[in-house]
Amino acid sequence: MLSISLCAYVNAQTNTLKVKILAASNSEPLIGATIYAKTLEKGAVTDLDGMARVDGLPNGTYDFTISFLGFEPLERKIEIPYADILIIYLKEDGEALEEVVLQSNRSTRTIKRIPTRIEFIGAEELGEKNAMNATNISMVLRESTGIQMQQTSLSSGNSNIRIQGLDGRYTQLLRDGFPLYGGFSSGLSIMQIPPLDLKQFEIIKGSSSTLYGGGAIAGLVNMISKTPEEEADLDIMLTQTHALGTTGNVFYSKRNKKFGVTLYGSGHYQKAYDPEDDGFSNLPLTKSVSINPKLFYYPSDETTFWFGVNGTYDDRIGGVIDRIENDGNNNLYTEENISKRISTQLVYTTEIDSVRSLNIKNSFAYFNRNLTVPSLNFKGDQFNSFTEITYHKQGTRADWILGANLYTIDFDEESSTLERDQKDITAGLFINNIYDFSDNWILETGFRADYAKDWGFFPLPKISLLYKSNNSFSSRIGGGLGYKIPDIFTEEAEFINFNNVLAIDKDALDAERSYGVNLDFNYETFLTDEIGFSINQLFYMTAIQEGLLLTDTSTGFFQFENAQDDIVSKGAETNIKFTYKDFRWFLNYAFIDTRLNYLNGNPQKPLTARNNAGSVVMYENEKWRIGYETYYTGKQLLSNGTETTDFITMGLLGMRNFSWGTVFINFENFTDRRQSRFSPLVLPPTTDPTFTEIYAPTDGFIFSAGIIIKPFGQKEEHH
Repeated sequence: MLSISLCAYVNAQTNTLKVKILAASNSEPLIGATIYAKTLEKGAVTDLDGMARVDGLPNGTYDFTISFLGFEPLERKIEIPYADILIIYLKEDGEALEEVVLQSNRSTRTIKRIPTRIEFIGAEELGEKNAMNATNISMVLRESTGIQMQQTSLSSGNSNIRIQGLDGRYTQLLRDGFPLYGGFSSGLSIMQIPPLDLKQFEIIKGSSSTLYGGGAIAGLVNMISKTPEEEADLDIMLTQTHALGTTGNVFYSKRNKKFGVTLYGSGHYQKAYDPEDDGFSNLPLTKSVSINPKLFYYPSDETTFWFGVNGTYDDRIGGVIDRIENDGNNNLYTEENISKRISTQLVYTTEIDSVRSLNIKNSFAYFNRNLTVPSLNFKGDQFNSFTEITYHKQGTRADWILGANLYTIDFDEESSTLERDQKDITAGLFINNIYDFSDNWILETGFRADYAKDWGFFPLPKISLLYKSNNSFSSRIGGGLGYKIPDIFTEEAEFINFNNVLAIDKDALDAERSYGVNLDFNYETFLTDEIGFSINQLFYMTAIQEGLLLTDTSTGFFQFENAQDDIVSKGAETNIKFTYKDFRWFLNYAFIDTRLNYLNGNPQKPLTARNNAGSVVMYENEKWRIGYETYYTGKQLLSNGTETTDFITMGLLGMRNFSWGTVFINFENFTDRRQSRFSPLVLPPTTDPTFTEIYAPTDGFIFSAGIIIKPFGQKEEHH
């Protein structure tokens, strides 16, 4: 009886385990790390000193899990009682965002060791956006905080990307670092880039001209293509919408020791769609085909050579439905855009030794566009070339990047008396340095010197500073200068189909110049054992001097002139993320205050909502991915000063994974918010209609369903 009582007494004894959890790389305390014993259902979270205290532990040996966001979880057997303070070191997770290597900053650093603020959209999120819109990349960009997709034409569906309230011409759109888009292709570019062969997006907001030259005043979007791996990959994607839009995408990749290949093809057909049944199309009749083969050669482990060709044919016609479908009365209004694009990309990369590398790239691009509306035909060719060489040296504390490039643009208009041909040649030299003062402070400085024929010399410095107090908090501040060479392809000229728009007068105009600064704070932790939390707060300001304006000469023609005062965009962006088991909740808010100081009263820029917010709830496991999103767009001003209504759009996505692929359904804008519910999109007569400015969705609710077939099976994804 005594022995039984003594045993019960011993088993009833409990103990306290004291643990200090540190980062293995720098021995910094990890705030919000967890230690948990599943069999006992007991755990604790570390404090500001990285200390955790687990109470009520019986004698014995137990399996504990130690984890922290962005670090490899650790399983460890611990015998209780443990007399001393247990010190645990966690290694940073090789699959975490910390280890994501970006290309837009041209270095080989991971994202958390780059002073320049870069937003990253990875393969997982791109997969979701592919299901929402398999036709083009507009969905990826539209749902990013502080980015607006501004539709410039109801008939063609053309859209421009606006970062932080600034026109699309101020954003550099890149593919694998090549400036293949913009210029004459204007708002068509966004609509002609299918997303299936892209593995990640990198977005820099604010001036990025030091590394990428003219045009990156508002920022840049760099789309990174998939590369071949030893395991073959084949994706076959078919999508159908209730608006009679059909899209097919095929992607294949494979490599061996010396050679690799990626093959991509896309086809899209959209029937003219008129949801309000007013006789005008809200989605144009579209026939589009795109191909993109690439060949990779690996002569050694240190050297890679690849060559790619991109070809696109796109024919879209919108306007009066009767004319589109029945080829009826020739006097009825239609707008047709037929465009052809072919471009080549060549890249040579070699590691000279363990710390030095050389990169050489070249591209030639041809774009032909034929825009036809009643009594008007705007047609021409644009040839672009881009050549660049960069040298990278990675030291113990400092990274150096030196480079030079040559960029040419040659636009040749056909059959016009306005003489709007334009040739521009820009040569640039640049140098960039990232220096680690310590584990906590990292400085990035850069300088570019560009010379543009007919426009002059542009010195472009930049500076960014990163502070990391620990692995939970970081802050960045940076700024730089930018510029943009004038051309006729602005949103205002596009809106009037370039009708009677006079050529760029190089003697009367100056290049646009800019300066900007941004400051952001980032914090991430675990609120409880299972609830993760992160927040990023950004403040920014960009000012454009000598802004390019299109003005009416009162003689029936339009000419460009420089603004007499600045265009100033300032604001803030907030991004919050919660995680709980298989659930993720994203919240975002953007305040955009873009002022036209050259006008009396410094009014807000038209078609720019000051307040935008969004919420996305995702549930995801190995089999299911379900997302529900809500987006709010605030009131905007039209060019005549009229205030628009605000509106809310909602979407619902469901995806089911199988061993052979994925099936999905998407209810986009299922509350059917569209501009025609608030105000007319087009005013009669049908022979010469007047189109109003577009500030809300024009197509309304779109239901789509599709299938992704993976003959080689699903690849493992890391989240």
